[in-house]
Amino acid sequence: MLNDDQVMIQEAAQRFAYDKLRPYAGLWDETKHFPVEVMREAAGLGFAAIYTGEEHGGSGLSRLDGVIIFEQLSRGCIATAAFLSIHNMCTWMIDSFGSSDLRAQWVPKLATMETIASYCLTEPGSGSDAASMKTRAVRDGDSFVLNGSKQFISGAGVSDLYVVMARLDDGISTFLVVKDTPGLSFGANEKKMGWNAQPTRQVTFDNLCIPADNLLGTPGDGFKYAMKGLDGGRLNVAACSLGGAQDALDRALAYAGERSQFGKHLNAFQATQFKLADMETELSASRTLLYEAAAKLDAKTPDATRWCAMAKRFVTDTCSKIANDALQIHGGYGYLHDYGVERIVRDLRVHQILEGTNEIMRVIIARDMLK
Repeated sequence: MLNDDQVMIQEAAQRFAYDKLRPYAGLWDETKHFPVEVMREAAGLGFAAIYTGEEHGGSGLSRLDGVIIFEQLSRGCIATAAFLSIHNMCTWMIDSFGSSDLRAQWVPKLATMETIASYCLTEPGSGSDAASMKTRAVRDGDSFVLNGSKQFISGAGVSDLYVVMARLDDGISTFLVVKDTPGLSFGANEKKMGWNAQPTRQVTFDNLCIPADNLLGTPGDGFKYAMKGLDGGRLNVAACSLGGAQDALDRALAYAGERSQFGKHLNAFQATQFKLADMETELSASRTLLYEAAAKLDAKTPDATRWCAMAKRFVTDTCSKIANDALQIHGGYGYLHDYGVERIVRDLRVHQILEGTNEIMRVIIARDMLK
């Protein structure tokens, strides 16, 4: 049960989604438009630094509040909401682990999205096996020199700031790289199945030199920071799946009440009714699990990581199925771009892969059960 403040947050996010995102989501997908100005409007509502502290302009909300917001934003545009979740993760990491100077320098700009941030962990040769990354940083006096590359980076080429994981000595550390730094380059915008409303490119570091002060937190603790960030990131991507599936169900329910076959509306057929009933049940079960996982992360319970993995695995798998069922109810029209459902199906598919594949989620869950 949401409290009064959370209901207000939910309503504000839903209004923004329906007014500013949903009418344009299909066009952004078709034209591969990255709606930066609209995201800055979202930042004006506090949606770019949701669970970041208030000292430097963050909203100071909970992880559960964040889940509620991303669920609603995704009812408007999944790809845009998903990028906002990535930006939020970067903002939180800098605010949580950065020096006082880094926090003062970057968090206010990130909170307004005057500065846009991307998260750089995955590499061409290391996805699920993030610990085997090859990007390296070498200390050179008052600087660090980075060499290597990152793959599948959302916002790359547009974002102003990159939160980069690189191997330093024997451990992984986290660095902040500004867009215009010499030695930083970007690959071509990837042609993707979904998430077309945000760019995805390879990021390459070629003898890139940054000030030593751009080290985030303690040397060698970068992997720990990344994993802490991913706990919340998994909740966010599950929330984006939940909102997308809710939008798909809403569309299917409306269509079934309008479309007639054999002399009656689709919603008069028991086969359709049963499918709708299953979709609603699965959606409600997903929401309950996700909200509980978010509450556990807020409370910092010992099993929070397991619950985040459970929620990410179950919700993204289940909501992808719900969206596909919604397309089936639409029949041939569901396959057409104008009806919006095929975009939801495409956008949700990657959620079963990113922030740790759902196979890796099972590893995390089982490992915690058996320890």
